[in-house]
Amino acid sequence: MKVIQLGCGITGLVCAEQLANNKKITELILADLNTKNAEALANRMKKDNVSVEKVDASDDIALKRLLKDADIVISSVSWTLNRKVMSKAIETKTNYVDFSLTLGWDEALKEKNIATDADVTVLTCMGSDPGITDVFARHSADILDQVDEIRTIDGDNGAVEGLDFFTLWSPTDMMDEVSMPAGIFKDGVMTYVPELSTRQVYDFPAPIGSLPVYNTDHEETYLMSHLIEGVKNVDFRIAIDDSFVTIAKSLRTVGMHKRDPIDVKGVKVVPLDVLAALMPNPTDFADKVKGYGGVVVETTGLLKGKRTMVKMWIFMSHEKAYEISKVNATGYLVGVPGAIGTEMIIDGEISQKGLVFPEMIPANRFIERMREKGLKVNEQVIELQ
Repeated sequence: MKVIQLGCGITGLVCAEQLANNKKITELILADLNTKNAEALANRMKKDNVSVEKVDASDDIALKRLLKDADIVISSVSWTLNRKVMSKAIETKTNYVDFSLTLGWDEALKEKNIATDADVTVLTCMGSDPGITDVFARHSADILDQVDEIRTIDGDNGAVEGLDFFTLWSPTDMMDEVSMPAGIFKDGVMTYVPELSTRQVYDFPAPIGSLPVYNTDHEETYLMSHLIEGVKNVDFRIAIDDSFVTIAKSLRTVGMHKRDPIDVKGVKVVPLDVLAALMPNPTDFADKVKGYGGVVVETTGLLKGKRTMVKMWIFMSHEKAYEISKVNATGYLVGVPGAIGTEMIIDGEISQKGLVFPEMIPANRFIERMREKGLKVNEQVIELQ
């Protein structure tokens, strides 16, 4: 079994390290344009089946050459390149896994059989959120007799001494998330609210505690509303520190979130690229993050005629993630599900061809595999008044 890990940032490195121990994978290639991180991981693991290759994912010829004769490619490159990688995977008949929605949702609905004719599995959104959250929603929905509402809440109380404005995820992705209207599925209809306009305080289970949360535009709202039968209300909220919100709003006001190039003294620059370059890189302070991160999914409906909530959550300490894999908990909880999805394809537990979402895979087996990898999955069935 030949597997390609394309993109070796935090997510890719976690995923690759998990897969390196799979005995069915005879060849694991760590591919990236910048191979520094990949080489460091390969040197640390010292596995005969692991090699490093320098590849520009934007180069069609290089990409096709990389995927030739590969069984699976896991793409953790920028979302702007994922569609290209997916297309090449289909062309070369290579099974494909990624961590976010590669196609726009409307396009995904139209192209749901995009890889069926090529006899290829395209497993998308297989990270933490989306990914774990969607599996939790599927598992919870299967417990209930009727599903009415699904709420996903991403929480993190991580702190870094000496840093006030930072994100534990991609700075560009985070600024994108807080700079666009948020989709909310309400009473069976998709609606939108202005960015960062719905502040609430949510009481996360210990050890995270109470944090301010905001609706943001996220894959779960679209996936769950279409793939979980009967649900009428779906939304996604993420914990964002008040000081981060204040700064983000100011940056957006002056246009630092924009992707269109502007002229600065005769040089074309992208404002968002400048902002990302100025913000601290999450990989540079992974060893300094204290606290916990994770996700909660609350699925509410009827069970035996009584209104019931199935509440599932998973948390991890940033210190533990760094101890295990030299990353923060955010990256670890995204990378491991990608490895699990890949291994389920290898073992035939995910066998569908075409576009496959987390709601479509065996939820119980996925959760079992999470526990086998040392992740603690919490579940409560709560009868409501």
